[in-house]
Amino acid sequence: MTSHPSAAELGAFDPVPLDPRDAPVPEYGTGSLADLLPAVTAGFGMPATTGLVLPPADRVCVFLVDGMGWEALRDHRELAPFLSSLMPGSRAGTGTPVTAAFPSTTATSLASVGTGLPPGAHGLVGYKVLDPDAGVLMNQLRWDPWTDPHRWQPHSTVFQSAHEAGVYAAQVSDPKFERTPLTRIALTGGSWSGRYAPEDRMDLAARRLGEADRALVYTYYAELDGCGHRYGLDSPEWRDQLRRVDALTQRLAEQLPPRSALYVTADHGMVDVPMTEEARFDFDEDWELSAGVALLGGEGRARHVYAVPGAAGDVHAVWREVLAGLAYVAPREEAIALGWFGPPAEVADRVRGRIGDVVVAMTGNAAVVATRTEPNESALVGMHGSVTPAEQLVPLLEVRT
Repeated sequence: MTSHPSAAELGAFDPVPLDPRDAPVPEYGTGSLADLLPAVTAGFGMPATTGLVLPPADRVCVFLVDGMGWEALRDHRELAPFLSSLMPGSRAGTGTPVTAAFPSTTATSLASVGTGLPPGAHGLVGYKVLDPDAGVLMNQLRWDPWTDPHRWQPHSTVFQSAHEAGVYAAQVSDPKFERTPLTRIALTGGSWSGRYAPEDRMDLAARRLGEADRALVYTYYAELDGCGHRYGLDSPEWRDQLRRVDALTQRLAEQLPPRSALYVTADHGMVDVPMTEEARFDFDEDWELSAGVALLGGEGRARHVYAVPGAAGDVHAVWREVLAGLAYVAPREEAIALGWFGPPAEVADRVRGRIGDVVVAMTGNAAVVATRTEPNESALVGMHGSVTPAEQLVPLLEVRT
């Protein structure tokens, strides 16, 4: 039998179940990643669909750095002097945090950025979620098993809408992402260019920005996230990557053509989860957590739990008790009603069945891993997905010419 640590042993204030109504909710509609591109295109004269207001610019570049949370950047300002100069407290810094979606994970956030929609509308509601039609878990980052991308996410992207409105739209990224399903349903519209070297991406993004009087360009960097996952946020490897991100951002900023705005943002932050039994609840070895569960979705910090028929209530009660003080645990309908996946009225019928019967958002530095069925994910040091500020808050930094 697995022996569970108390919440007090893991640094929580009180080992009693947390109330899901107290969980932070992304600022959908006013200050989330889903609002960024709609706010940009409103500056081009396109219909405004968000309460987020950004000063208009003729040419806009969005540089998304995978895994660069606001709190981690704030706590390591000395490693990133250029980015730090764009943050509050600096002479000209006007940057601010915005929220990722829930879960705060790459597939969900990139879909929100590209479509301008919350997860409940676009449908990518986690790292791994149930495909109700097939009855299996679908990994939405790796797109495994295969399903028709446009059945899974049928909405147009903001890039497509901008292109149709006469704005020059372009994406510049690693060539390996060009034909992925996630790119097809979130980051297409206009032209695509692949460059392997990050420096080449920055140079090309700047050139693309100057190719039209009105332009929207997107570029992306993934390696900071990878180092955070493998080595943790305080590792030399992660610190070196943050220094490189800073240099890349400055390189891009220094090449911006006139009448341009550069927005630097991220898809999520990250927390380090100690490699201890006390911090890592192993679903595969835990008879309490696994009882009544048909499929375990999501990831270590944000779980979709799918119960066998008739067991959802018991599964909710057990997970709430086992993770008391360490997680917000909500039944599906409560999580939807609380706005975790966007305004409740915008959660599409085709999406509801993808959400777990029980939805779990971890707090502190704990995670629910699955060492046998998810060995690679369970070995990660840095994790994300939940609602803590370290995971949810991402930068929105601005450079203008």
